[in-house]
Amino acid sequence: MSNDDLTEKNLSQSDLSGADLAGANLTGANLSGANLAEANLTGANLTGATLDVGFLTAPDGPNLTETNLTGADLTYQNLPGVNLAEANLTGANLSNV
Repeated sequence: MSNDDLTEKNLSQSDLSGADLAGANLTGANLSGANLAEANLTGANLTGATLDVGFLTAPDGPNLTETNLTGADLTYQNLPGVNLAEANLTGANLSNV
């Protein structure tokens, strides 16, 4: 799924553990309850994506290096093991992180 256009796709409750989503366009996608443990989202665009509690809670969280998280709701996320190097968090909701 690397570089795929998944704009506004409903991926809620999907098992994407270990998935290669590098460079994927996930703008406005619904990732509520999705399992992204050890997923590679390097350079992915998650602008306005729906992320809920549990999205990033796995001990081996996803690689979000250079990911665009502009406006993403990361409320109550637990971030151990998550790589956010050079990620764009402009306007992201980081309440209770």
